[in-house]
This record gives sequence, C-alpha cells and structure tokens, in this order.
Amino acid sequence: DDAYLSVYEHAWPRLKEAGLPFTLFVATGAIDRQVKGYMSWDQIREMRDGGVTIGSQTRSHPHMTTLDRLALDRELTESNQRFVDELGAKPELFAYPYGEYSLMVRASVADAGFTAAFGQHSGVAYTGMDHLTLPRFALNERYGGIDRFRLIANALPLPVSDVLPEDTLLVENPPAFGFTLDASIGSPKSLSCFASSEGETHLEYLEQRVEVRLKQPFPPGRSRINCTMPGPDNRWRWFGTQFIVP
Repeated sequence: DDAYLSVYEHAWPRLKEAGLPFTLFVATGAIDRQVKGYMSWDQIREMRDGGVTIGSQTRSHPHMTTLDRLALDRELTESNQRFVDELGAKPELFAYPYGEYSLMVRASVADAGFTAAFGQHSGVAYTGMDHLTLPRFALNERYGGIDRFRLIANALPLPVSDVLPEDTLLVENPPAFGFTLDASIGSPKSLSCFASSEGETHLEYLEQRVEVRLKQPFPPGRSRINCTMPGPDNRWRWFGTQFIVP
C-alpha cells in the first residue's frame, strides 16, 4: 500500500529474488507532489515493467466513507487518468484506504471499472465472494511478526452468506451482526467471534445462522469483528468484518 520508497528499495528486491508476485497500490497524489519517502513515477514504471501489478488507492488517500458520491467519483476519475497518463492504462485492482468502505463507496469503485477491491478486514478469499469487498490480513509493525505470518499464511476460508448489516458504515450501533455459515463447514458451535472493543462475544445459533451479540457500542472510527473456528490439519478458518462509526 501507498507506494512508499522502502517498498522499492527493500521489499521489491527480496520479493523478486524469492519469485513472489505482489501488487503495489498507489495513491497518485503523493507521487505527483513528489512527497519525500514515496516513489517516483519512473520507479513505479520500472516495477511495472519488472512484473509488479500496479493497483489504485485513489488520488489523495481519503477516508472514503466521509465523502459524498461526487467527491468519490472525482477521486477515482482523477487518479485513473493519472495512471493512464503515466502507465498507459488504468488499474484493475483497488485497495480501499484504511480498508474503509460503504455500499456507496463500493458502488463508486464498481462504476469506475475496477474488477476487484480489497479492504483490511481479516479473512481468506474464496469462490463466490463479492470481488469488490475482498479481505486482507494486515502485516505491519504491530501485526507483522513471523508467528502471525505463519498463522495467516495457513488460514482457511470461513464461507458465509446473508451477512447483516449489509452496510459496514453503521447507522445502528452496536450493530445486529449476523451471518449464515456454509453447510459444508459443519456445525457453527466451535465458532468464536471477537470484537475489537470487548473481546470474545456472545453467540446465538439457529441451525447454520449465527447472531453476534455485542454488549456495548463501537467507538467512533474503525472497529472489527473476527470470527474463527478450527479447521483441518491444525489450521484455522477465518472471517472478519470491519465497521465504521461516523
């Protein structure tokens, strides 16, 4: 994310040597302003020519859920045009800044022509997911240890459907959060869900339907619920959701 110079200087040589493909998500405004600590367009072109996939992260890297539809469309239109000017094509992949999106934000990204978009809610992608709200595990200073990397690299999908509320930008807080676990996974009784604001949560079941009961509202900003259950071979199934409270 963000096209930091350190990716060019340190990460890319190591990933290239290991033969690991990756995507660089670029917020075009910082590159155009030549902000210290960020790459240049020449360096981004060099990485593109070296096999790195270039994705978009808007023009100014805003909190997208705070923008109206006109501003959202402008962010994406202007950044896409900069990619066309500098790289000859607009990206197909998008990463929501801070992982924040809403139904309106998703609609703007869809209308801008992106084929897939990623949040920052933990989980493993699987066939049948919404391609414009794909999960990603964070790997950074706080969550970048090798033990965590091993855990998430071995994680398995936790397929769910009928997730409510549909919009992650909350009107009702705490949300009445629930989902239906895919029957192929078996009974949900070994499932555990954890909220960032209160730890392990109380769950109620109706066959494959799981309802998560929170004790208190989420604070303003980003909050998460992560649900896990044991899988085969000592691996964990994982499904996460990030909510935004205005």
